[in-house]
Amino acid sequence: MQTSLVLRTTIREHDLGRLVGKTAVVTGGSSGIGFSTAEHFVAEGAFVYITGRRQKELDAAAAYLGPRAIGIQGDVANLADLDRLYSQIGREEMKIDILFANAGIGNQHAFLSEITEEQFDRTFEVNVRGLLFTVQKALPFIREGGSILLNASIASVKGIPQMTVYSASKAAVRSFARTWAIELRERKIRVNVLSPGYTDTPIFDTGVRTPDQVAQLKTMIAVTTPYGRLARPEEIARAAVFLASEDSSYVNGIDFAVDGGLAQI
Repeated sequence: MQTSLVLRTTIREHDLGRLVGKTAVVTGGSSGIGFSTAEHFVAEGAFVYITGRRQKELDAAAAYLGPRAIGIQGDVANLADLDRLYSQIGREEMKIDILFANAGIGNQHAFLSEITEEQFDRTFEVNVRGLLFTVQKALPFIREGGSILLNASIASVKGIPQMTVYSASKAAVRSFARTWAIELRERKIRVNVLSPGYTDTPIFDTGVRTPDQVAQLKTMIAVTTPYGRLARPEEIARAAVFLASEDSSYVNGIDFAVDGGLAQI
């Protein structure tokens, strides 16, 4: 009887939204996986702060998300921008329940013999340094029992030509989660990695490729995936909701691949 009561209560709470009453921060939230995740967080009842480098795109995303979202312009590689983000959260007397350190870049592709210092520095500046300080500076605001999600990639475990630097940066993210899950256990903060496979986001449209070239590239990539297609951003977002919510209350320190089987088979 007691178990049935608990189950009925859980179902009723779930119907209200899995993130009701929660506050989330999503970096890189103005497009792609970040935006779709912010949209799903809002739909599940959360209040969401999103960040992005481009003000116009950020404003449009925040307006679309509605009154339970605020956009704060900033680049995670700029520590002053991170300070400004958390200062605003502090001034508004908000506490963070969910942090999705999503912002990253993945367009610095080159063979080993062609990698430049600039490519290396920029990739690690955003994907590693920026992510680390995104989490570090958030710690005073994260509630006990909070959830930290780190966006990595299956490239951290796959050998993919021309992705030496990107893959290494995402392997560092995976390592962070292992260490931080232990360091933050006294506060019962869970730290998990979300590793998408190839996902159909605006990152394919670099401005260099023509629409035909983009279509050909997506087709070529899709056939390498056991599932036969690219992921949709909302499929990654649904996995993020799971890791952010109490549905994953005993999930900690994992690398959750959402990749259509690409790195699994």
